[in-house]
Amino acid sequence: MDYEQSDERDLITLNNDMIRASYKLSVNEIRLILIAIAQMPKGKKDKESAPLDPMKPYYITKADFIRLGVEPNNVAREIRSACSDLLDRKIFIDTPIGVLGTHWVHNILHFKTDIFEELKRKYPNSKYDDDFSRQLRKHNLLDSLPMIAKSDDNIMARIIFHADIIPYISELRQHFTQLKLDEMAGFSSFYSFRIYIMMMQWRDTGLVVSTLADFREMLDLTDKYDAVKDLRKRVLDVAIDEINEKSLYTASYSLTDKNGKSGKGFKLTHLKIRFKPKAKTVNSKAKGKTERDANTADMFTVDGLNDKQLGRIARNPTFMAEYNHLVSPTSPAGQSQQGWEFEMINRLKKDPKQFDKRPIREYLDY
Repeated sequence: MDYEQSDERDLITLNNDMIRASYKLSVNEIRLILIAIAQMPKGKKDKESAPLDPMKPYYITKADFIRLGVEPNNVAREIRSACSDLLDRKIFIDTPIGVLGTHWVHNILHFKTDIFEELKRKYPNSKYDDDFSRQLRKHNLLDSLPMIAKSDDNIMARIIFHADIIPYISELRQHFTQLKLDEMAGFSSFYSFRIYIMMMQWRDTGLVVSTLADFREMLDLTDKYDAVKDLRKRVLDVAIDEINEKSLYTASYSLTDKNGKSGKGFKLTHLKIRFKPKAKTVNSKAKGKTERDANTADMFTVDGLNDKQLGRIARNPTFMAEYNHLVSPTSPAGQSQQGWEFEMINRLKKDPKQFDKRPIREYLDY
């Protein structure tokens, strides 16, 4: 995949030491972390550029979580749960002189329910009084004022990364891995996120090799699933099945001894994950048909856009906000991200005239 042409706001860049680090997060916590990392500056700044402010805040929206597959009706609750314990979460990173243990975030703020509506009523036209500004300054939150002024209840949280984390997620020049945030849309297991990111580190070879001891350490499983059968059932099978179903790759794994042998009587100590991109076309001669490639435009798409591009348009937070009224909250399209995307792609094909708020191609850029 060509990441040089990717929208930087959707691009995650991670130092490889962080990929191999030991930590455990909930599904919503890793969603929140990855959404914030995608907002970080990419690449190395030139000598004249100001260094990155380690206290720079990053804002998390409902639309961000919806893009990752969270059902719209549940998104506020899911973000709230992500914020509740994240401040206490730790990460352990191997360095040349020892293991660095630190926290993910310096601080985190979950905006009060209905706070934006309340502020709009109290301060029409975003004209905040000096007392309100002083209160924000007191809590070191004055930087949030521009966001509050132009926002609605879409913004849910504000986080500042711990200073120890910044070198592993920003302005990297070597020993890093890149992937797109929406590649992991729909993942519902923390292990799916971790294993998929591991896979992307070895994208060029299509093979991840690890000792089971290191694998357990990375996923903070040193005191869980001691039996290999439990590790298979609770972690590997869950993650690999979900990656196969929801990602752009097909993956499989094997457990072997140190010599690559497996079976009854062998002590399983090593893990191998093999993966490859999914085929773009499937030629089913036995069935006498060829399935259409989702990347190829056909006569039913809008302005020559293919299904993959239409799906990206449907996931655009602006598009979702502008056309959310087209579906009922109780319909399949109103209950899940997948349902919404399926419905919008079909509507875009059948009746594109109802999507007239702006040129449809503008929604590709976000």
